[in-house]
Parts: sequence; structure tokens; C-alpha cells
Amino acid sequence: MELEQQLKGSRRESILLEWLTNSFHFPLANIFLELLVEGDPAYLLEIDLYALLIASVVQAWFLGTRKFNGRPMPLVGNLVGPALYTVIEVAEGGVVFFQDPYHWAYWIFSFAIGSIQQWRLAASGSRSLVLLEHLVRTNILLATYWMLEAHFDPASSSPATFFTDESHIFLTGVIFFLGLLVGGANLASERYLETLKRTAAQLRKYSEWLLGKEILSRAVDDPRQLALKRQQRSMLFLDIRGFTAWSERRPPEEVVGMLNDCFALAETVWSRRPVVKSKFTGDEVMLVLPDPEQALLTARELLVEVGGYLERHGLACGIGLHHGPLVEGLLGSSEVKAFDVIGDTVNTAKRICDHAGAGELLLSQAMFEQLTDVETRERRQISVKGKDAPLAVYLC
Repeated sequence: MELEQQLKGSRRESILLEWLTNSFHFPLANIFLELLVEGDPAYLLEIDLYALLIASVVQAWFLGTRKFNGRPMPLVGNLVGPALYTVIEVAEGGVVFFQDPYHWAYWIFSFAIGSIQQWRLAASGSRSLVLLEHLVRTNILLATYWMLEAHFDPASSSPATFFTDESHIFLTGVIFFLGLLVGGANLASERYLETLKRTAAQLRKYSEWLLGKEILSRAVDDPRQLALKRQQRSMLFLDIRGFTAWSERRPPEEVVGMLNDCFALAETVWSRRPVVKSKFTGDEVMLVLPDPEQALLTARELLVEVGGYLERHGLACGIGLHHGPLVEGLLGSSEVKAFDVIGDTVNTAKRICDHAGAGELLLSQAMFEQLTDVETRERRQISVKGKDAPLAVYLC
């Protein structure tokens, strides 16, 4: 699973959470109410029960999907359930459906909760709206209880009569303060979750800087991906020609600004490729790629894009490519580690880059042999530090 998806969660999880925390609340109370009103276990086989379940699931699917996609529609979405339930019940039993007060209550509570949620979108961060929503939500219990009492004892349906009973006063008070408590707990949870999300986003960004997006995503799925292992990789080094002399004549702020712009441009190029690792060192860029063909395409694009940018500053770049075995993974002590690549392949690619002139792209013999169709302009022999024999390179 991609890291982005893991942080966001799945659409299925979003739908299930919506059903448990919102869409099934009134239908659940209404199911028990109708079961008691009917007084017959046969109610469990009637369409009413399954119409409520279907309506709540469809509503949760709509609201959860919209929220997952970043396009919430709480007011409209909260009316999906009662609308679908009404359509099914009217089609099955006719307009007598509207004679039952709890059917109207479904609409009223859905509209109230949807309106508050819509208001919360427009006034993000409002604590009072969170408390108000949960007060309304917990009063579903009080409303359905009142309707149940009124059904069996119509004389108690008026508020004046209803509140003459101490148990009703007790229930009302408990439900009111329970709504405040649940709302407060939900508000604290939301704030804590937002803190976790911000922290996770920051840690993710820092981790991407150190590891790269591809490695980070793989490591989240399987930490063993970071273990040291031997791999066949294509190494790309890009170095700015004339940088030392250019930077000596300019303030450090201008030098840093030019380098940041240059590296940002380079990143837009390799972000389209399956780069295993990228690293900036001074005026140099190092890329590790799994595929020689992709490495060559990346090098050519970098030569055009970065070279064109550097030309405006009176600078140029040279690129060296090499392919071969190396060891990659976490390197360091028990306290400080970094994901890096080690081996002669890395060193050789760096030495080849050092021999690339301004605007030149040099391929090693090993890299050239990995490419199926590449045109070269010249074959050279270069002497490389640490190598007994000269290396054959190709100007591409």
C-alpha cells in the first residue's frame, strides 16, 4: 500500500466510520422503537427494518466516499438516508407512512445534523458547533423515547405532562449532559487527531527528504526494505561546471538561491522516473535508478533542463552514468543512520562525471552494454583514480 493511502486510510474505512458515527444512529433507535410498537418479532422479517438498514448504508457510502475524495457534502448526504427510506416505504405501503411521527423525526434529525455539519465546514474550528451536533445526536434517544411513551399513553404526549414524571426529568438531564460530554470528548479527539496528522505530515516530509518517496513507501510496508542488500543499479552524477569560481564572486545568499532553484528544476525532471535515491552534495546531484534506459532518459532531460537554466548564469553541467553492483540500505551507528549506496559502481560513476565537460554526458562501458539502442558521438579512454587501467567511456 502506498504511504499516501496509508496516512489517508481507505475508502472502505471512511464509509464504515461514517456509518458507525453518524448514519446508523437514528435508524438504530427507530428499529428498536418500531419493534416495541409492533410488539411482534415478525417485524424482523418486514421490509421496514431492511429499508432502514439499506438507507443507512447508502447514506454512509455517499458521505464516506465524498469525504474520502475531499469533497464532503454533509447536508445533502445526511438527507440521503431518510429520502431513500421514504421512497421504499411509500412505494410499499403508501402515504400512510407519513402518519407516524418517528418517520418525520428521521427527516428532522437528519436535516439538523446535516445543517450543523455543513455549518462546521464553513466555520472550521468552531467548538460550539461540535457540542451542538452531539447534543442533537444524543437527543435522538430522548425523542424516540418520548414517541414510544406517546404511542402507549397518548395523554403523556404533551411536554407539560411528560415532565411531571421524575424519571423523564432524570432521563432528559442525563441525555443533555451526556451530549455535552460526548461532544467534548469528540472535540478533544478531533484536536488530537489533527495534531497527529500535522506531525505525521511533517515526519513524512522529513523522511522523504532523507529516503525519497519510493523507498519510504516500501519501508512503511516492509521495514526489511531498508536492510543492506546487494543490487544492480544505474548511477547518475551531475556536477555544475565553473561553480567554484562563480560562487567566489557572489554573496552566499545568491549562491544558495541559485542552487535551490537548480535542484528544484532537476527534481521536476527525475520525479517522473522511478528514482531509488537522490542526494544533493554541494553543487552535485546523485541519482540511483533501477533501470539503465530510465537512467539515460533522465540524464538527457537533466542535461537539457538544468543545462539551460545554468547557461543563464554563465554555468554548465556535466553528467556521468555507470551501471553495476552496489550495496544499498541503512548505514551508520545505532543512533544515527542514513539510507545510502556504497560500492565501486558509485565511485566509478562519480569519476566518470568528473571527466564530463560542460554540456557532456558520458556513459561507461558497462552502461553502454546495458542499453539496447543508443547513439554515441565518440569513444574515449579516461584515467580514473583508483583504477589500474584506463576506462572506456562514450560521449552521448
